[in-house]
Amino acid sequence: MLQETRILPAPGPALGPPDDRAPRTAPGADDARRGELAAFLRSRRERVTPEQAGLPRGPRRRTPGLRREEVAHLAAVGVTWYTWLEQARDIKVSAQVLDSIARALMLDRSERSHLFALAETADPMPDTSCLGVSAELRMMLERLEPFPACVQNARYDIRAYNRAYGRLMCDLDSLPVEEHNCMWLAFTNARISGTFVDRAEVIQTMAAKFRASMAEHIADPAWNCLLKRLLDASPEFRALWARHEVAPPTARPIRVFQHPRAGLLRLNHTSLWLGPQLGARLVTFTPADEETRVRLEELR
Repeated sequence: MLQETRILPAPGPALGPPDDRAPRTAPGADDARRGELAAFLRSRRERVTPEQAGLPRGPRRRTPGLRREEVAHLAAVGVTWYTWLEQARDIKVSAQVLDSIARALMLDRSERSHLFALAETADPMPDTSCLGVSAELRMMLERLEPFPACVQNARYDIRAYNRAYGRLMCDLDSLPVEEHNCMWLAFTNARISGTFVDRAEVIQTMAAKFRASMAEHIADPAWNCLLKRLLDASPEFRALWARHEVAPPTARPIRVFQHPRAGLLRLNHTSLWLGPQLGARLVTFTPADEETRVRLEELR
């Protein structure tokens, strides 16, 4: 059995090792915060069972919940770095690493917010279900029924949508809010990506647009967090990202979907920018033929 008290260093790109040569200071607020962070991580780790994390329990397990090295493996971070966190060492943790740890420990929204607050780091994926979308814009989405429509930002986060959009590719309401991102859904949700008739071309274009847009957000923790999640979760995205292809943020005029209930849908795709800069946009899908219009009506 692995000994948690004797772990060889495993360098990680997002963290900095503590400097043993730095002068020691008296315990204060920072020490208390790091101690609280360490205790919180231990308590959440001990709560998650190997079965919940998709790991074999194995014989002779004495540790309640997960072992430290198991959390590090699930979060794709160095074992030593995670151990130092639980030892309340004076180290800095990036938003990407905290996001990975939050997912490995299956933290809910309140616990995730508490984790980032203790680490004094801005959450790159806060609860944005109601941010930045006015009541007037939501009314527009409703009035566009039965035509699918949503509000997206430059990072492809879906900020708001009407019922038709929520049913276009899947039951969007049934997915957690952190998965309400078109890039994430296209590359990791087999049910949704299966509705694209020309899937290979669609995902290639999406990856190229994402790279072009990311040039203006190269140091943004939220963009880097999404990029890391995609690279970790999707071999297809990793292969496309390695090509370094870019594409302008223009919409394809017609999108074709194979809906599991309504059948073939040919939709005109339009993006209306909500400001002078290419950021938030209203995305609408209108029927390209009479047959699609009838099928959208039936989906109501």
